[in-house]
Amino acid sequence: MRVAEPTMSAQLALMTRRLLQNCVRAAEDLTRDQLNYRASDDANSLGFDLWHVVRTADNVVHFVFEREPPVWLRDGYHDQWELPKVAQGTGMDPAEAHALVFPEPAEFNRYTSAVLDAIVPRIEAMDEDYLSVITTVRPWGEVPRMEALWQVVVAHGNGHVGRTSLARTLLGKDDLGI
Repeated sequence: MRVAEPTMSAQLALMTRRLLQNCVRAAEDLTRDQLNYRASDDANSLGFDLWHVVRTADNVVHFVFEREPPVWLRDGYHDQWELPKVAQGTGMDPAEAHALVFPEPAEFNRYTSAVLDAIVPRIEAMDEDYLSVITTVRPWGEVPRMEALWQVVVAHGNGHVGRTSLARTLLGKDDLGI
């Protein structure tokens, strides 16, 4: 494994790449029913957690930072999968979140891989000045871009991936080893 340079952008890109690769791994050996599995009546589906992670990373890097359409809109996944156009899960009403139905895992991973391919090189190219710019990320408020990536994408995202790892074990699958 290549060691990332000890720069902020290289480390953020490495952690984001790992996060999204773990999202791919979490879904790749599941059936559609398993991707839509909810461990209890109060739980979101495994697919919801993965979708939320990928949508959040996509939105932060594209829309929050640059006001550009995220891959989600650019490639029309909301229409293809009949899922919310703008919402990404943050603050979503539980009944609405529980009602979402996600596509076949291979199809889902097409989106995840497209986001990985689109945002990781962008993050690698971000310099310290760019990462220091203050931006508004809901619900966190005004934060430097580097904090948006570390907290909102990497830390928060890995919490959701941890939940998918547990859900996998409840389905009799291997955990993700994270």
